[in-house]
Amino acid sequence: MHVKLHLFVQIFTLVFFPTAIWLFLQLLSITPINEWLLKGLQTVGCMPPPVSSAVILTKAVGGNEAAAIFNSAFGSFLGIVITPLLLLLFLGSSSSVPFTSIFSQLFMTVVVPLIIGQIVRRYIKDWLERKKPPFGAISSCVLLMIIYTTFCDTFANPNIDLDKFSLIIIVFIIFSVQLSFMFLTFLFSTRNNSGFTPADTVAIIFCSTHKSLTLGIPMLKIVFAGYEHLSLISVPLLIYHPAQILLGSLLVPTIKSWMVSRQKALKLTRQPKAPVKV
Repeated sequence: MHVKLHLFVQIFTLVFFPTAIWLFLQLLSITPINEWLLKGLQTVGCMPPPVSSAVILTKAVGGNEAAAIFNSAFGSFLGIVITPLLLLLFLGSSSSVPFTSIFSQLFMTVVVPLIIGQIVRRYIKDWLERKKPPFGAISSCVLLMIIYTTFCDTFANPNIDLDKFSLIIIVFIIFSVQLSFMFLTFLFSTRNNSGFTPADTVAIIFCSTHKSLTLGIPMLKIVFAGYEHLSLISVPLLIYHPAQILLGSLLVPTIKSWMVSRQKALKLTRQPKAPVKV
């Protein structure tokens, strides 16, 4: 019921993030960077939060894991509706697929499997708890396969026009954007009277700045079905996903150290002072 935290994460992810990227791209549009890679950056900004990486990193630090799980799942559901709208708003109607078809395909791809899984789980829950199948390893393999096949689709395209300068600059921009937004969410969530604990701040930092590849790639393929520049548009998202895991992993010790010291300081300030004996 921490509504303030949930509103902060979802508004930052699905409103502030894509808007800030759009304003930034207005400046980059005058540069010689490949325009389709820049459009790909905009698609990154429109994506919902991931279900896995933000939760795993929050748990590794010791932050508010429950808030991370809720916002990752809730953001993914919101993304089914909001992300296609944002893509069409910022990039225009570049797809020949009807709008109703986009939602129906996303519903069949994302929502229906989840509903079926929840129903089946009720009947095989006891068996799952006894056998403990390696679902973690399976999901990692599936994610790796999604990344691999998307890379193959992207770079197997003979018409792809990807120059090294644009690619290097995009990689630099992605790392810069991630660090900048992580720092920005840190500042907002730690200011006086913010109402957030240090554990909340950890969840906010990761959930607000991470973007989903597993939802993002199917969305791009559905919204831009048959679009000749789909390969180039997908490149920034393919870079952003491993970059967020790499940066997050490197920052885990630093953020954990800050959270522990901050919690100790807050605990000391809240302790009642012992009466002075005369």
